[in-house]
Amino acid sequence: MSSQSSDPRPGQPAPQSPQLIDRPALARNRARARRAEDLHRALFLHEAARDEAQDRLMMVNREFKSAAIVTPFPEIWDGALPGAKILPDDEVLDLEVGAHDLVIHALALHWANDPVGQLIQCRRALKSDGLCLTIAFGGETLSQLRAALGQAEIDVTGGLSPRVLPMGEIRDLGALLQRAGLALPVADSLPLDVSYENALHLMRDLRAMGEANALSARLRRPTRRAVLLRAAEIYAQSYARPDGRLSATFELVTLTGWAPDESQQKPLRPGSAARRLADALGAKETRLED
Repeated sequence: MSSQSSDPRPGQPAPQSPQLIDRPALARNRARARRAEDLHRALFLHEAARDEAQDRLMMVNREFKSAAIVTPFPEIWDGALPGAKILPDDEVLDLEVGAHDLVIHALALHWANDPVGQLIQCRRALKSDGLCLTIAFGGETLSQLRAALGQAEIDVTGGLSPRVLPMGEIRDLGALLQRAGLALPVADSLPLDVSYENALHLMRDLRAMGEANALSARLRRPTRRAVLLRAAEIYAQSYARPDGRLSATFELVTLTGWAPDESQQKPLRPGSAARRLADALGAKETRLED
């Protein structure tokens, strides 16, 4: 371990922290996806996220009049919420402080270098008691592909490189809401089981929806054909269905939180209950032995 200080010298700019995501590469991947003829077919996951968001909003007894939607594919949301502002998932979101009663962050949080910062920006854009609705990929997403690619690269090259973006577990994603200062946080999961003819078709679909590798630590050369073929072989051996097609899991995690407001329910102070739980249940209370 070096004994030298990592602080910059006077007059020198502070070094930037390493970025997990190569945002220019992500922009190139998305631009290439938009030029693809099968873009609309490939965006079925974004359509599922849109439908899930609309279902959630139908369960909220409120009319939202000033919504904003953060999405990499605005065409998916055209007409979904009339009058909504639709904006890209830039690192600095084009949101005005306190201007919206609803902000939807739609299937883009996994590409943020600062996911907490994204949610903080959404919270700041909310009016008092406004709703932040986020749909993000959860940790089960592409679990089969991650395993197959990792084992294939070890088998062929003897090493391992970053290939599939790590995604948060539902508990970790739910904790982001509290860190962002949102009240009444709720997180739940919707697993989607999709089938493919083979693993190469799955990889082609990911590329077509702009989800190709944009990790900063990725290898900067094309993947060896032998690795891809070995991954397809492992995938077929391990995850084939009875009909011969291959399973691919996509986990959509829905996060909801509200901008704090005095009208919201608050937990009671410990010890402030007016009645004993045993009395309310009509049960006999039994003292536990020490």
